[in-house]
Amino acid sequence: MKITSLDQVSSLPMQMEGAIGVTKQVPLGQEDGAPNFSFRVFTVAPGGHTPYHIHDAEHLNYILAGEGVLVDEAGQKYPVKAGNFSMVVPNEKHQYRNTSTTEEFKFICAVPVAYE
Repeated sequence: MKITSLDQVSSLPMQMEGAIGVTKQVPLGQEDGAPNFSFRVFTVAPGGHTPYHIHDAEHLNYILAGEGVLVDEAGQKYPVKAGNFSMVVPNEKHQYRNTSTTEEFKFICAVPVAYE
């Protein structure tokens, strides 16, 4: 069993090409002995965004703070804000963008541990 607080988890810049102003924290994952899933928390700076990318596993997301958009392969933007859940299915190209010029956009992303 493990209990942790997000403020106790190190925050590292996202290293994926195309990421701008994004940091990642892994409060629960493989290093903690989780055999199947991990929780990652991404913080996107004002005007920043995740890479426009694709992967072969679903990602289940919960928006913790701020407002942004989830962009699909066709470029359509779906507004998301604190309190929303979103799902990106396998092989669905997507990107999260922070639409604020002043506030951080923060979300939890639950994935199989292989995507940690």
